Amino acid sequence: MKLWRWILLLVIVAAVAAFGWHWVAEDPGYVLVQLRGWQAETTVVAAVVILLLAWAVIGAVWFAVRWPFGALTRRHRRLSRQKMGEGLVALMEGRHGDAERDLHRASRLDALRGPALLAAAEAASRRGENSRALATLDEAGQVAPRAARVLRARVLRREGKPAEAVNLLASDADVGNLTPGGWRELALAALAAGDTRRARLALDPLQKGGALGARGYAALEAQVLAASLRGASDAAALNALWTQLPKAQRRVPAAVDAYARQAAAFGMVLPAMDEVESALRREWSPLLIETYGALGAEDIEARLRRAESWLDAHPNDAALLLTLGRMCVRLSLWGKASQYLERSLALSSSSGAWEALGDVYAGQNEAAMAQRCYRNALALARGEPTTSLPQGSRASRLDTRPIAMEERSEHGVPRLPE
Repeated sequence: MKLWRWILLLVIVAAVAAFGWHWVAEDPGYVLVQLRGWQAETTVVAAVVILLLAWAVIGAVWFAVRWPFGALTRRHRRLSRQKMGEGLVALMEGRHGDAERDLHRASRLDALRGPALLAAAEAASRRGENSRALATLDEAGQVAPRAARVLRARVLRREGKPAEAVNLLASDADVGNLTPGGWRELALAALAAGDTRRARLALDPLQKGGALGARGYAALEAQVLAASLRGASDAAALNALWTQLPKAQRRVPAAVDAYARQAAAFGMVLPAMDEVESALRREWSPLLIETYGALGAEDIEARLRRAESWLDAHPNDAALLLTLGRMCVRLSLWGKASQYLERSLALSSSSGAWEALGDVYAGQNEAAMAQRCYRNALALARGEPTTSLPQGSRASRLDTRPIAMEERSEHGVPRLPE
């Protein structure tokens, strides 16, 4: 289809040229130029051609005169872009000294000055040269003030001055003029400074913007809510804060965990139990299972029976088995406690399970076995290998293999477990 268009265009151009030539040939026009006794006569067509040629010659001369200067400019631009790329690669590779040097060279080009200085400040900050980073940010603030302000807050927070970082971003935050990175830095700096109220206020813009992604926002939200709830001064302040939180935030497992533990510390064990049980009915969470077993000794027998009823649906959950073992230790049910804890260790070895198993042996006056379990708990917490229990111990006689459970699709068809 395009070929036919080009052919049609050429036919039209040829027709216009033919008719135009005949029109000009009938009367080519007359041009007379007189200047200080000098005159020139020609036709209009020749005059137009002469003007076009003169324009081309002048343009060629101007290009030839400018070319040496343009060559220097092009070389400067090419080298600056090369240094920018090399500096960013060095920054990602951890060669912060090379990165800072290359990025400062790249900043000589006006088009790259802002991003190059920002990256150079980041490289200096990662090297621990915070004073140099702040000086670089002073220059970057003249080109990219908002980005430089956010990065300055990050450098101050890394330097251990979170209050200064909060003050730097507070004015823009009050008018809602912060970038997503600024809101994130404000939340982290406010957390470090103990200002949990301002950290919570930064969550809403981050959620609406979606710049952090679902996983990144969820991690930050859990961190902020947990710190806010743990910072409650008394039971009244804790309950007031909990009721003020939106419904979606009261369902975050980390928030429920922080509320339940803080409420139990203030003597409100029953409200803590209710919140944890409600959250577990909505969604199963290993974190809240451990919380459920750490709420003190109040109503421990009823909580143990309720937790044991969850085994039917979650027989291979190491956190649930650990919680059951800890509850049995508090009730001095040594046989049941060892069974639960040994199965938990077989499914997922953890320092908490080794410690609880040590409590079991200590309660049975088996000091050597208890010390071995405690040493394993310390070794696992340090990332060191653990030692197995002696063959004559109870652990070698228990069946600790995972229990197979039938899984069905939404249509009721059996399928293999994932």
